[in-house]
Parts: sequence; structure tokens; C-alpha cells
Amino acid sequence: MSTKTIIEPFRIKSVEPISWTSREQREELLKAAHYNLFLLPADDVLIDLLTDSGTGAMSTHQWAGIMEGDESYAGSRSFERFRDSVQDIFGYKHVIPTHQGRAAERILFNVMCKRGDVVPNNTHFDTTRANVEFVGAEAIDLLPVESRQPSARLPFKGNMDVAALEEVIGRVGRQKVPLVMLTITNNSGGGQPVSMENARAVSAVCKTHNIPLYFDACRFARLTEGTSVQQAVQTVVVAEQVAGPSRSKIRDELASGKTIAGVAFRTTGEPR
Repeated sequence: MSTKTIIEPFRIKSVEPISWTSREQREELLKAAHYNLFLLPADDVLIDLLTDSGTGAMSTHQWAGIMEGDESYAGSRSFERFRDSVQDIFGYKHVIPTHQGRAAERILFNVMCKRGDVVPNNTHFDTTRANVEFVGAEAIDLLPVESRQPSARLPFKGNMDVAALEEVIGRVGRQKVPLVMLTITNNSGGGQPVSMENARAVSAVCKTHNIPLYFDACRFARLTEGTSVQQAVQTVVVAEQVAGPSRSKIRDELASGKTIAGVAFRTTGEPR
């Protein structure tokens, strides 16, 4: 039985003081930073909406993990736990851990891309685009026209325009497209979901032209938000078919109403 409250269902055990600026001060700070949010001193920011990476309070289990973690140089049980979790979710035997997605992107595009290449995506995240362009390649967003309308209400507004993908490959040539990316969910497109049918269609195009398909899948579990339990399970199954073997544990947790990646489902399928 679900419970609705007007308070957060947890205790915050640490407090960090923050500064309070006036409107005039904020205007001057923005001018000094040339309106580039990355150049603003963090100490002058009251509410930070630039990212959600690493901005949440840590749980008691996370704090305990710092003390219990095994930092051995080799053979660490903490690494074994990390490896087992990644392999269980994605099904890959070999994993390269990085401290952040942008570090993984830098490795990927330095290896896969060269000057003059083209990388299609539904919508590139800002660091993804920066890493593509850093090596001299072109980052192309292929969002459908209707998905670019803020007022349009669509179930899968993060889809890639499959016809546009075919057009790009035909126009620039297969040799200029080292890989195709699909960002799930479409973060820079407002965090919009990508449908199973769209993922299959993009995969089919890539297979036809023998082009590797990479998922920026840091938010793949959020595909379950706003869908029914049955649709949520189907979405995860499709991700499994592309990225790895069956993950019955994920399906079981979704079906039982447990929380996964911050999203819980009631028996009605409504997110809470």
C-alpha cells in the first residue's frame, strides 16, 4: 500500500551553508562570466540546475560504503562487486570504468572518429558534442520535426528520425560515419523517452550499412517512467536484446513495484 506525504521520507544528516546574492549581484556575476554558466563561481550559485550529476545527498549506505570499501591496489572486492553489477545489467564481459560519462566519450571518440567524420545521434548531450567536435568530426542531431515543438505532446518525443539517418548516411557516405549513437533517454531533448520500435529501426539501419550502434544509456531505466508496468518490462527487454542477455531481475523488480533508478510503480502502472 502506497503512502502519500508532504515531507521527504528521509533524514538529512549534514548541512552545507550557501551564499545568498541579490539580483544586482547575480546580474554582475553573469556579465563577468560572459553568460557562460560554466564560468560562474560555484560559491555564488544559490540553486544549481546546471547538472544533476553528483548533486544529491548521499544515503547512509553510501557513507558506510566509504568506510567498508576495499581500496586494495589489485583484487579488490569493491571492484568485483562493481564488475558483477555491470555484467549483470548489461551482459558485457569487458568493461572500462571511467569516473564520468564525458571521460568515456573522450576515449570512444578519440578511438573511433577522425577529422571529417559524421556522428548521427537523436540529440547529442553537450559533452558528447564537445568530444565529437574536439577530434574534428561533426555531431548531427536527428530529432523528428514534431519532437522539436515544445507544445507537442508525444509518447516518445526522444526518438531518432530514421529517414533522416538514412539520408545522412547516403549523403556523406558510409565511410564517413564511424558510428551512430542513440541517447536513452534523450537528455538534451528534455529527457524524453525513446520507443522500442525506434531503437529497433535505428539498429536495423546500422546493420544494413554495417555501422556500429552505441547507446548513451546512462538514463535507460528512466524509460519506465510514465508507462505501464507491461510497457516498462517490454522496454527493458528491448534494451536487453540489443545490449545483452535477459535480465529477469530488472523485470521482476518492475513488475513487483519496487523502485528502479528512482522510479517506483504502483500496481496501476502509474509512477510515484
